[in-house]
Amino acid sequence: MRLRPLVTAVAAALALAACSPAAPDDAPSDEGVTTVTVRLWDEDVATAYEQSFDEFSQQNPDVRVELNVVPWSDYFTGLNLDVASGTAEDVYWLNSSNFGSLADGGKLIDVGKELGGDVASWVPAAVEQYSRNGTLWGVPALTDGRIVVYYNKAMLAAAGVDPDNLTWNPTDPAADTFLPAARRLTRDSAGRTADQPGFDPGAITQYGFNAGRDLQAIYYDFVGSNGGRIQAPDETLTFTDPKTVEAFDYLVKLINTEHVAPSAADTNDNGDFSRDQFLQGKMALFQSGTYNLKNIGDGATFEWGIAPLLGGPAGRVSVVNSVIAAGNADSPRRDAILKVLRWLGSAEGASFVGAEGAALPAVTGAQQEYYDYWEGQGVDTRFFGDEGGTATIPAPSGPKFEAASTAFNPILNEVFAGRTPVAEGLQQAQDAGNAAMR
Repeated sequence: MRLRPLVTAVAAALALAACSPAAPDDAPSDEGVTTVTVRLWDEDVATAYEQSFDEFSQQNPDVRVELNVVPWSDYFTGLNLDVASGTAEDVYWLNSSNFGSLADGGKLIDVGKELGGDVASWVPAAVEQYSRNGTLWGVPALTDGRIVVYYNKAMLAAAGVDPDNLTWNPTDPAADTFLPAARRLTRDSAGRTADQPGFDPGAITQYGFNAGRDLQAIYYDFVGSNGGRIQAPDETLTFTDPKTVEAFDYLVKLINTEHVAPSAADTNDNGDFSRDQFLQGKMALFQSGTYNLKNIGDGATFEWGIAPLLGGPAGRVSVVNSVIAAGNADSPRRDAILKVLRWLGSAEGASFVGAEGAALPAVTGAQQEYYDYWEGQGVDTRFFGDEGGTATIPAPSGPKFEAASTAFNPILNEVFAGRTPVAEGLQQAQDAGNAAMR
């Protein structure tokens, strides 16, 4: 699982200088300055980090920080190889799907031990998410807040849809206000909506919603909002939970029966397809998180707004996910790494990220800058917090969840494409994922 980033090429200006982060020489570099390398996947945050680390180096002239921005699609494949070969950066971002195996393997600095006095400054949910075997294995860097629905104001006004009170229900059509709205918001090239006779699903020019195989923004929240679950407390997969099956069945029908969402052929292997459709004025409702707020704020050329997450039978239940900056336990630059981690976990260090509106810091003292930035842009962010609901579903966890998702995602692709029946496919996904975690 991840905070979903812009998938972009490595920025040349931020490219990692030629050095070996795990080189055996522990002596500072030329002129008594130690270089600490930091690996991350989001260029918007990297730009803010540049400003932050400029200030850091002013206060710590003996430490210089170099950033390496690696596209999400290659991030963990390369990182795991680098960790194994001893050439990983000194500090690197981790998500919940990947930190467990590195923590269990002794590859991460014990932040709970080294920086325990700073823990109270960080979002409690992030601290809990990245605590394992009694300790915290990284500094919480970013957090998502709640998932929300971005919407095109003109499209919703034309269809007479109120985005603040949309609910879905897989078993009671009378309680489902979302599906009728999604039908009215989906149009073909002749201008017919999906609830009108003659609607042509082969010529859609405007989609109502972004249903698809998106764990964080879509199916995890639908599962939670239906009272289902994907993992048991022992971290095994539970895709066959009846409420989970209902949620997946509803989503698959949105795509293949109702035709109010893009084809799985477009979205299964392109996580940005729906976002781009929304930015191009070809989608009315786009369910996502804070990680896309900057993209929409910079890219949308139409009037847009933010509504709360769709409500299900169990209410509005959102996954709340965070990212940590982890310290490389194999690096000889431990003292300098701890200085960098302490800075990233401070209100001053994290304030640069919030002030640019790049992402919501997981340092509570730096979050107001983020909200102030977007208020200054005329954007109402209250639904990212408790006004968007308080119920949550835990993010995926376990040292082998990444291996499990590699095993089950191809099966889910077939489910979302309508080629494998939902119940059958979820049983296959559960079996394959659990086998991969053994």
